[in-house]
Amino acid sequence: MSSSSYKRIVAIDYGTKRIGVAKSDPLCMFAQPVGTFDEEGLFKVLDAILREDGIKLFIVGYPLSDSGETNRMTGVIDRFVVELRERFPAIPVETVDEHRSSKDARRILVDSGQSRKQRSVKGGRVDTAAACVILQGYLDASR
Repeated sequence: MSSSSYKRIVAIDYGTKRIGVAKSDPLCMFAQPVGTFDEEGLFKVLDAILREDGIKLFIVGYPLSDSGETNRMTGVIDRFVVELRERFPAIPVETVDEHRSSKDARRILVDSGQSRKQRSVKGGRVDTAAACVILQGYLDASR
């Protein structure tokens, strides 16, 4: 594992079908896409990031409504956060409002010139981009 000063922050956009993951660069300035996974694949990639880079913090997107109310997905995320803390007890977990992250991610993909097929939900690009949006927002706010 790398030195503690260069551990990564990992953002997770948790969905019931697909889970988008992004990690920070070593200096925690920029979000980098990792990919989209099912839950089993998620824990494999998190183990790999922990081994290769180290992880100092997990950021999990927390879905609130326009008015800040919880919804069906917030309960799913609450259970996931408990599981994440059990699997990685030494790494803190923070939830951040992910309101509009998928919409912002779609807009970024459209603006980058990707076709509808390229940014298809099936391919999971939106999920990975949403994790990047969540992480970049956190990194920007932390500076």
